[in-house]
Amino acid sequence: MPPPVNIFRFLVKNDSSIILLALNYTILCRNAIRDMVVRGAPAIAIAAALALAVEVSDLDFTGTPAEAASFVSKKLEYLVSSRPTAVNLSDAATKLQTLVSKTAENAKDAKAIFQVYIEAAETMLIDDVADNKAIGSHGSEFLQRQLGNSKNISVLTHCNTGSLATAGYGTALGVIRALHSGGVLEKAFCTETRPFNQGSRLTAFELVHEKIPSTLIADSAAAALMKQGHVQAVIVGADRIAANGDTANKIGTYNLAICAKHHGVQFYVAAPVTSIDLALPSGEEIVIEERSPKELLNSEGGLGKQVAASGISVWNPAFDVTPANLITAIITERGVITKADADGAFDIKGFIQSVK
Repeated sequence: MPPPVNIFRFLVKNDSSIILLALNYTILCRNAIRDMVVRGAPAIAIAAALALAVEVSDLDFTGTPAEAASFVSKKLEYLVSSRPTAVNLSDAATKLQTLVSKTAENAKDAKAIFQVYIEAAETMLIDDVADNKAIGSHGSEFLQRQLGNSKNISVLTHCNTGSLATAGYGTALGVIRALHSGGVLEKAFCTETRPFNQGSRLTAFELVHEKIPSTLIADSAAAALMKQGHVQAVIVGADRIAANGDTANKIGTYNLAICAKHHGVQFYVAAPVTSIDLALPSGEEIVIEERSPKELLNSEGGLGKQVAASGISVWNPAFDVTPANLITAIITERGVITKADADGAFDIKGFIQSVK
């Protein structure tokens, strides 16, 4: 199979709608991330890293190794500015910037800097799939234990956290896939996830494609679904997890967590360790992106005809923050972060240190 960079280059150059931008992959990718053509925290980080990898692989650069490292660093900063809430991209950028800076100390030419960067970006893609499968395995095993080894587990998920939001397999949807492959999933319910409809457009597609028994519900039907006892757990992804466990995820996640608490339904966050931001003590410090009013004013997530009254004001946050006290556990590729008791606190920093 060709390296990921070559696949990325092929896909871009064979899309006639973006061929004029094909020589500046970072501009193309930033626009795609900003416009949510690429979305999902892990996918954002990987797409950005690969976009720059393609750009430097084609670049005729005559500067020094230090200048090459600076060039890469500034491009990464530009990509990070595309969307503020998801931490995976800034985490990847920081690691890649550190790598090229160290390489520049002993490199003979700029080409060596770019080659090291390309290899690191391609490794990110491979590692993300492996991490997602580990999340799925840990989550499936943990849920089965928590639910008394039931053979008929039904879960509700929100937004899209599958192969279309990651390098492959998925985070929260990866847990659902693992439950299904283990023969213990009765049904997966997915919300439509307004206003951009990632659930009805993307998650529903993935569930049908994987032949997983599934049902789509309106966002506003979640409480009624829980009251009728149709789900035992809610599993969602995360764009950023603060040091205390407060979690930013797609708008509507907080609603689901409150409903789950009221109805005695377990509530899980599934995300890679790269989604954890230990620099933020709580969710109060998480920057919440606000999207275009058109996503609410017009049909099809802003792409269709106007359906709302002209002149109405709009508040359209892309994410909300679920407090840690509403979260049962956090599922990562390194294991499951739990509390000493239901009303206790997460020791996320201690967990990360223990699994290094």
